[in-house]
Amino acid sequence: MSIGATQIKELREETGAGILDCKEALETTGGDFEKAVKILRDKGFAEAQKRADRETQNGVLELYNHGDGRVGVIVEVNCETDFVARTNEFREFAHEIALQIAANAPMYVRVEDIPEDVIQTKKDQFREEALKEGKPEQVVDRIVEGRMNKFYEDTCLLLQDYVRDDSKKVEELLREVIATIGENMAIRRFVRWEVGEEA
Repeated sequence: MSIGATQIKELREETGAGILDCKEALETTGGDFEKAVKILRDKGFAEAQKRADRETQNGVLELYNHGDGRVGVIVEVNCETDFVARTNEFREFAHEIALQIAANAPMYVRVEDIPEDVIQTKKDQFREEALKEGKPEQVVDRIVEGRMNKFYEDTCLLLQDYVRDDSKKVEELLREVIATIGENMAIRRFVRWEVGEEA
């Protein structure tokens, strides 16, 4: 099957993968766009996993304000080398992450960042709510687990739906950029302020 330049371009725009990788994925799947996207995303995940133990000591602090200065964000995004930290792709990614934080107001980067006492308080709250709703004792644990997963998705940046494409999580976007850039990257920390909020 002949793969056209338009198909390759569309796949590249969707995944951020290189031209040859896009062509190969389309040839492998007989031109099936969705299957090609899955192959490239899986490949990106594998590439990101290979680089996961590399140190990320370089990077940028991205500053972003939204709504005529009503919301402000500072986020630190790290990479392995100063060279990559200066590239447009890396800076665009840092900007996208700052925009994500401004729009969706996460509280933590990842689940591991949530203090244990916050997790326990939430579990107790969800258990109490489920029992008050009259849910049978034998299903309460599953209900609590489901509500905790929703809490994690709402409050952890990496688990949130990406604001520009809700078919992927921020974590998937990060893996795609790692695969494209070829270096390990990490979202280290952030602060978000909103005018009038309690300190």
